Amino acid sequence: MVTEVAGVGRVPFVAAFDGGPGTCVHARESAATYLGALAARVPAREGKAVDRILLVVSELVTNAVRHAPGPVILTLGAEPATGARPAGVRVSVRDTSPALPRPRIPDLATGTGGFGWSAIIGPLATQVDITTHTGGKEIHAVLPW
Repeated sequence: MVTEVAGVGRVPFVAAFDGGPGTCVHARESAATYLGALAARVPAREGKAVDRILLVVSELVTNAVRHAPGPVILTLGAEPATGARPAGVRVSVRDTSPALPRPRIPDLATGTGGFGWSAIIGPLATQVDITTHTGGKEIHAVLPW
């Protein structure tokens, strides 16, 4: 369930979720709405920018729900370059687990994952940072817009 939504463009979009069933779907839908509004103001230069950003949102939120109890906070914001066009979109996901993500060998046999860092986030993001805080961590990924 979304508990807060705000922002478009340079003002960050923030949505808080309880981490329960439907969190990933609602996060992706909320992100799609934000990206649509951003695209109406500043068209993306990258043809598949929205799809790639939504994929990273899905991956980061899924990991947060899977590895940490709620809440999960999703923040999106335009990363400005020189001029009026943003250089990218920053996706940030805050969760309650202090454990840092680690790459794993992808596992198709048991369905336990392992594809996110090496096959999705790493190749799509131009920058990835992780900050720890009391009560968890926040993962930031910047993707081309």
